[in-house]
Amino acid sequence: MTAHHDVRRYPGFLPVTILCLIVLYAPLIVVMAYSFNDSPSITIWGGFSLRWYEDVFFGLEAGKFKDAAWNSLSIAAMAAAASTVIATSAALGMVRGGAFRGKSASFALLSLPIMVPEIVTAVATLIFFSAIGFTLGFASILVAHVVFCIPFAYLPISARLQGIEGVYEEAARDLYASRAEAFRHVLLPLMAPGILSGFLLAFIISLDDFIITNFIKGAGVETLPTAIFGAVKQGIKPNIMALSTLMLVVSVVFVTVSWLVGRSGTKPGG
Repeated sequence: MTAHHDVRRYPGFLPVTILCLIVLYAPLIVVMAYSFNDSPSITIWGGFSLRWYEDVFFGLEAGKFKDAAWNSLSIAAMAAAASTVIATSAALGMVRGGAFRGKSASFALLSLPIMVPEIVTAVATLIFFSAIGFTLGFASILVAHVVFCIPFAYLPISARLQGIEGVYEEAARDLYASRAEAFRHVLLPLMAPGILSGFLLAFIISLDDFIITNFIKGAGVETLPTAIFGAVKQGIKPNIMALSTLMLVVSVVFVTVSWLVGRSGTKPGG
């Protein structure tokens, strides 16, 4: 019998864990804290204030940030919807399609965007769009995000589908339901938590993407990450910290909801 090993008892586990948490989250905490700083300095604390959050919505750069936010939300919603539909179809084929030639290769292709460095994907996408004469702009960002988000939507959907036994569909077919009716009335509701989790995950991946977007956005089109990057190049200001904090909160909320939805759907009856 294999002995149970508690890694928390290994020498040095706690200090290394604390160090990793500090390196990961201390910068985020600093940014969040100084977004409430009344002082225009990003290093000197001048008291608690919401002035920089007001500046994000009503300041001189508010129009630019609102346009960028609208672009980000529009692209994220459309990319998440399209990638979720494609990922759902792919999951049905991979999980319920049985054995077929090229199945392993198909799974590798689905997983490739996750494994390939994002900078490589960005450069390759830019070269491809330039080669086919595709105009860079809103549409190019949307197409690239759909492709990039497919594997992120696929993972929770396929995981959910693998946990659903085929007896439910077989029972529906035994009761004279057609294949389409069995899917629509039985399988699809059971898959719903995984589909919603995949949509939310794809949405936040698209919303937060910077590298691919920055390469293929074209002139005159900005998303929130690229707008923040452009503002930072002119100097880090407290309103950028406030905007970054808002994006961080939105990201945490969506990731948490996606995790909770996926967790609630681990069992077909959940």
